[in-house]
Amino acid sequence: MYLNWALGLRALGCQVIWLEVVDRSVAPGVTRERAAALRSQLEGFGLAQSLALEPKVEGYLDLDAAAEADLVLDLGYCAETEMVRRFRKSALVDIDPGLTQCWISEGQMAVAPHDVYFTIGETVGTPAARFPDCGLRWHYTPPPIFIPAWSVAPVPAEAPYTTVSSWWGNWVLRGGESYSNEKRSAFLDYVELPSRICPRLELAIALGEVEEERRFLERHGWIVRDALEVSATADQYRAYIRKSRGEFSCAKPSCTRLATAWISDRTVCYLATGKPAVVQHTGPSRFLPDAEGLFRFHNVDEAAAALEAVEADYERHARAARALAEEHFDAEKVLTRVLERVAP
Repeated sequence: MYLNWALGLRALGCQVIWLEVVDRSVAPGVTRERAAALRSQLEGFGLAQSLALEPKVEGYLDLDAAAEADLVLDLGYCAETEMVRRFRKSALVDIDPGLTQCWISEGQMAVAPHDVYFTIGETVGTPAARFPDCGLRWHYTPPPIFIPAWSVAPVPAEAPYTTVSSWWGNWVLRGGESYSNEKRSAFLDYVELPSRICPRLELAIALGEVEEERRFLERHGWIVRDALEVSATADQYRAYIRKSRGEFSCAKPSCTRLATAWISDRTVCYLATGKPAVVQHTGPSRFLPDAEGLFRFHNVDEAAAALEAVEADYERHARAARALAEEHFDAEKVLTRVLERVAP
């Protein structure tokens, strides 16, 4: 996700610095190992020398170098007020729409003051929102995708519909109500889906050592792979998506309950490679289609019908998927609007 932002900004002529806030509780040796691994990943995209660490780590740029930038885009909510004030302009990007606002309003999370607040949730800060705006003015932006890095990749008809996801997770506590926000909770409602359709469904998920869960899913017809096996690097992740027939995925329960019209940056990657996506409905959208390149379902019957509809006219939906990515998620278009919004 972050890489699409960086590559899009660079394509617009910006000098990009990748600033990571280091966990001070982690041993220095571990921090150096992690920094080296990140630099290695960035090297293939020409960003290795752009990595800055705070606090300073020898051999890398530091906060002083980063603070010379005209703008800081905070996608991690981890920058403290003192750090944010070092920059001429600052913008927070909310990548957990609905949850972010609930966490702030209920005192579960504090964010530093920024000049501008962006969100990838369409309803955030609007009368349609099912949660408070925290007294902040939120500006919607679609999650960007750097189109040149995601070319169309035809695949054979027997290729599976896939997704890459976490599996376990946390509970959400809101207004005295609590519920599981695991991806597992969402997928369990669709566990019988493979038996109802012809296309194969594959989950690349982080199960850990819970083999019983793997066997449970495989008994119901799912192909199960280790998420790390297919997404340890950006190149592996892209290759896995390009080899897929399309995406099938459920959303975390909070996404459907809060109805922000959230769409995953992962789904946008599938669309950009010309792969139709069949994903769980997360609320009414001003521009997301429900049955053209992108299908959004409410229940297992709709999910099965959507997958069969894609297969009935696959080439048309593949073209529609790519067109949707180009029209609404192209990083150069999206980030031009972001920069215009924060311009003085």
